[in-house]
Amino acid sequence: MSEIGLSENGRRARHGSNIGQPLTRRDGVLKVTGAATYAADNHPDGMLYAVVATATIARGRVVSLNEAAARAHPGVVEVMTAANRPALASDPDEKSNPFMFRLDLLQNDRVRYPTQPIAVVIAQTLEAASEGAMLLEPRYEAEPARTGLDGAEVFTPPSVGVGNPAFAETGDVEAGFAEADHRIEATYETPAQYHNAMEPHSVVASWDGDQLSLDMPSQGLAIAQGRLAGLFGIAPEKIHIRSPFLGGGFGSKGVPAGPQVLGILAARMTGRPVKLVLRREQMFGPVGHRAPTRQRIRIGVSGDGALRSIENHTRTTSSTFDDFFEPAADVAHTLYAAPSIRTSYEAVRLDTGTPLFMRAPGEATGSIALESAIDEAAEAAGLDPLAFRLRNYAEVEPISGKPFSSKALRECYRQGAERFGWSRRPLAPRAMRDEQGLLVGWGMGTATFPALMFQAKARATIRRDGTGLIETGAHDMGQGAWTALAQIGADAIGLSMDEVEFRAGTSDLPDAGIAGGSGHTATAGMALHQAGVAVIAKLGELAARDERSPLFGAGNVGFIAQGGQLVRRDDASRTESFTAILERAGLDKIEAEGQASADGAAQEAYAMHAHGAVFAEVKVDPELGQIRATRLVGAFAAGRVINPKLVQSQLFGGMIWGVSFALHEHAVVDRRSGRVMNADLAEYAIPVNADVPSLETILVHEDDPHVNALGIKGVGEIGITGTGGAVANAVWHATGRRIRRFPITLADLL
Repeated sequence: MSEIGLSENGRRARHGSNIGQPLTRRDGVLKVTGAATYAADNHPDGMLYAVVATATIARGRVVSLNEAAARAHPGVVEVMTAANRPALASDPDEKSNPFMFRLDLLQNDRVRYPTQPIAVVIAQTLEAASEGAMLLEPRYEAEPARTGLDGAEVFTPPSVGVGNPAFAETGDVEAGFAEADHRIEATYETPAQYHNAMEPHSVVASWDGDQLSLDMPSQGLAIAQGRLAGLFGIAPEKIHIRSPFLGGGFGSKGVPAGPQVLGILAARMTGRPVKLVLRREQMFGPVGHRAPTRQRIRIGVSGDGALRSIENHTRTTSSTFDDFFEPAADVAHTLYAAPSIRTSYEAVRLDTGTPLFMRAPGEATGSIALESAIDEAAEAAGLDPLAFRLRNYAEVEPISGKPFSSKALRECYRQGAERFGWSRRPLAPRAMRDEQGLLVGWGMGTATFPALMFQAKARATIRRDGTGLIETGAHDMGQGAWTALAQIGADAIGLSMDEVEFRAGTSDLPDAGIAGGSGHTATAGMALHQAGVAVIAKLGELAARDERSPLFGAGNVGFIAQGGQLVRRDDASRTESFTAILERAGLDKIEAEGQASADGAAQEAYAMHAHGAVFAEVKVDPELGQIRATRLVGAFAAGRVINPKLVQSQLFGGMIWGVSFALHEHAVVDRRSGRVMNADLAEYAIPVNADVPSLETILVHEDDPHVNALGIKGVGEIGITGTGGAVANAVWHATGRRIRRFPITLADLL
């Protein structure tokens, strides 16, 4: 595995602390120089290449495959189909917990969605495997494809998201709506969106008896171990996964994907190491996506601009064989202080791969609709959109009644508006043009995301030479975990970054939980902090019991670790170095483990969210309808900032995705075949640099003592939630037209 140095030339000391410093992401140097080793960069001796053949129909069965032609191709070693696939210890369609998803592993000849794997060709070279897959020429018995939000029978899902209820209500929505002076009722639609991380899903698998070695991108190493152990009937500790670098995940690499398991099966079948990497178009199906939604929103407002009621009824989709329902309506539970709120869901099952967690699942889809509707409500009440939000933002979570740090949201509104120049915004639409005659619009949106925390473990070691080692099986998808987590761990044991070795990214290290839900820094970081506290306590116990130590007898007082020294809490003049303590004890090192999980009592008492406000400027060509997002300012309060440089980078990424959501990104599905027609990065439009010329973020100070001991909240996803609505509202302000189907296109404005 590549070595990652965590020093920073010219690092500015801040009270001796690593936390809070804008350190450059050290894995970035390895990436831009090509030294970072991703899963598909591994080439063990004797390795074969596997290529997945995928279905071109949406529903039916495979009648025949020309295996003879594929096997006759020079270089082809084996063809794996439903007829000869090695046996598994458990049925891939079985589910033992809600976080397990059904996999297509050639268990039969049925086709459930386009791009479903129907065979795997294994060969000496990638070219031979690819050509062999083409020679299979599958024949099908096809059935009509069920596509679109009206493509199948409607039903009420048992739950949405991760076990959230499909119906929730507080107050009397109908009465609130009847009493309102202004009423908004509108329907918003969001499209299917697909994970398109730079690094496709891949695996390099090697078997040694019942020992399995994998190079595989993963957002959850322990989760992957457990799932694979069940499928192959071996103990989790017999599976070693290396995942030091991920080229993006966005939720799609949280659990093993079916094609990755097929690569492992190919290695078992051939008895040789096998590499399998999905092509770009093969990611549009078996590795999850964001489901489309149709959201009917009703809002009632009193004459003085106070919200009376909010209702969101959402229709969404899942596959015909598994359950994941986009929780879009639930964002209405957390933002605005209406005395009556109701959310409900209905769903249809389509011939598609199962939807999955995709960055800000529910919050992204729900907020773009809710923030657009809130703007409509402000317009109906004759109020500035910012004044309307300030009038109605929630100081307690409306559904649960739990308090949260809403004062930080007010500060986000204030600082963001001031930096953006919002006070100069005319209330009426189509009132601003630039020097070229382009229509100019200003819009805003409120950002929110829950402050999640999972379970994790870590280990901290102090060595006799005065250096430290901190370890946890953490995952870095590019968000900077290698650096931010090391900053936390170094502070916990009182050493500088130069003096600490950080190990992560492999499954033989303590379980760092999942890198998802914007909770990885809080989760793994708290585990590292606890491990550091534990090892310092053990070191202090050694010193306090040693009569030769200047710290003798200070066990009840306690110590502070700083600069490689233990310092008495009550007497800063009495110190001793880590090295001296260990040398006298005859130890080469001392280590301890720590673990972290959410505080149940605090979660019961408080609603935990990060907040923000995004202000957007767009310019629209009045004749051609071309839209450009020309300026974005986002102000975010997300607890304690570990590394402001990395946080800013994450917020930028989220805001860019919000622009993508509003103006660019959608899957185009052929209603006849069910196939995604723009399954590539040429036609699946996402923003490039020219689409987002000006980005600015403000990190609003927030101390939230309830989320965890370090006060950390997540920043990876919150930037999407305010930005999509801000851009959509800016388009209305520029043009006077409310577009309620996303992304907004030229055709919508023409």
